[in-house]
Amino acid sequence: MRMSALAVIVATAWTTLAMPVAAQWIRYPTADVPRTRDGKPDFSARTPRAADGKPDLSGVWQNVGYGPPGGEGLGATPKTVFFDLTFGMNGAPPFQPWAATLAAQRRHDEAKDNPDARCLPLGPLQMLAHPLPKKILQSHGLVVILHERNMEFRQIYTDGRRLPEDPQPSWYGYSSGRWEGDSLIVETVGLRDGLWADFYGSPLTDQARMTERFRRPNYGTLEIQVTIDDPKAYTKPWTVNVNQRIALDTDLLEYACLENEKDVPRLVGK
Repeated sequence: MRMSALAVIVATAWTTLAMPVAAQWIRYPTADVPRTRDGKPDFSARTPRAADGKPDLSGVWQNVGYGPPGGEGLGATPKTVFFDLTFGMNGAPPFQPWAATLAAQRRHDEAKDNPDARCLPLGPLQMLAHPLPKKILQSHGLVVILHERNMEFRQIYTDGRRLPEDPQPSWYGYSSGRWEGDSLIVETVGLRDGLWADFYGSPLTDQARMTERFRRPNYGTLEIQVTIDDPKAYTKPWTVNVNQRIALDTDLLEYACLENEKDVPRLVGK
């Protein structure tokens, strides 16, 4: 029996999270974790700061929909199944008519053509909402987001460079960030046409401009507010929150989509 895309992706993510601890090297203690008087991690402790005084966004992070702080991916039961824009918004996004029709069809088809199910890159918004962990590395002039899923990555330049005027479209586009107080504002352009904004296929086109606001209000929380301005697919800009929680004593694992899959020639040949 053919599994739905949702079942395949959930099974894959859950299998990854449920692997034996000894095989993952994931219980290595996270350094410099603030503690309460009873020795427990203090997730509400003050925000770590980088050498330049800016909030340090570094760490391993997971979408807040996947278990409470302290569960750090070790068997925590998901509260929600993958990212649906309507979960984080007051109603559906302001679709153009064609985009509404396409999104409805993809939902009806149980997201069988989601890039995740086809082992293709997710694009920047689905990456943030995916259940597998992300690691942020922050240095002078650059913030890198590593995603465990298929070992994907994003580069956000904070060295003052301008966005390209005529970018070569790509899965993750081109991102330039600047600090406004304690918030990192990231502008992304140059996304390829046909990306999925969420699991159920709200579309993103090559006219999309994504603006992210990253805030770390305390040790354990990363707030990410995303605004999409895509006049080709939506009647007006819309905003959604894709917040993250710190994941302790863990790290990213090597992940190869379709590893040892025997039917790849048959699948790609049609």
